[in-house]
Amino acid sequence: MKAIVVTDQAAGTAGMKLVKRPEPQAAINDVIVQVHASGFVPTELAWPSTWTDRLDRDRTPSIPGHELAGVVTALGYGTTGLSVGQRVFGLADWYRDGTLAEYVAMEARNLAPLPGDVDFTVGASLPISGLTAWQGLLQHGRLQAGHSVLVHGAAGAVGSMVTQLAREFGAYVIGTGRAADRQTALDFGAKEFVDLDNDALEDVGGVDLVFDVIGGDIGKRSAGLIRAGGTLVSIVGPAEARPADGLAVDFVVEPDRAQLSEIVQRVRDGRLRTNIGDVSTLDDAVAALNPTERRKGKTIIRVRP
Repeated sequence: MKAIVVTDQAAGTAGMKLVKRPEPQAAINDVIVQVHASGFVPTELAWPSTWTDRLDRDRTPSIPGHELAGVVTALGYGTTGLSVGQRVFGLADWYRDGTLAEYVAMEARNLAPLPGDVDFTVGASLPISGLTAWQGLLQHGRLQAGHSVLVHGAAGAVGSMVTQLAREFGAYVIGTGRAADRQTALDFGAKEFVDLDNDALEDVGGVDLVFDVIGGDIGKRSAGLIRAGGTLVSIVGPAEARPADGLAVDFVVEPDRAQLSEIVQRVRDGRLRTNIGDVSTLDDAVAALNPTERRKGKTIIRVRP
């Protein structure tokens, strides 16, 4: 099969190569999925799991990409809940070969059915962004109706999901980003926008929840914006500063079939819009994942036409 592999951590996305690899075999409780579309998060190449297994042994050349939508082609021993020929989408294990390939082997429990009226490209854009937003807001952020939420990177793939879900659950959303992102953030549901290059972040005042996808100085300054009892949620590692009278939570997104089903239903009925930027083919994936200029939205690799 065709697959994208990485072998050199220092080279980053520039070290990606399109190669031929053997098709994967299904282990116990696995399925084989023919990948129709795959998502990719550039920070994957900084994750230890891209380069080593759980025992810290080198596993390169490894196939990156962990979001997918496709069709089940085979079941491993003991696999239940899915069937051959079924459309699915989901989030592959960090430590296994990923989804920038024509086929992937993954645990069945990490997949959810993809309704027939949802395109594979849309399905592949949902797992990381959607689950990150859902888990960060509802599980870790303790979001309640009436809360005020500051969403960093509100025009991005994750931030736009956070903005929409927070609005749906009754929050007042303030988005942040660059000046060029203002209208996009407002279109996704933010009520206010802070230009991080030109506006004073501290002018926002107290909020109940900050969803941080940036970290660094922005994360440190955000801690001071949390009201008593509020929460700073980070997906970029432990916060460098903690709220004076609140919680600081960092987390890594986890697969969840029930949550994926909730997310895709919202896409179907129009409550949630995914934020797709460029769509490329597997043959052109190396170039697409090495853009020469900043791009908005999530890049999706359409593996199967």
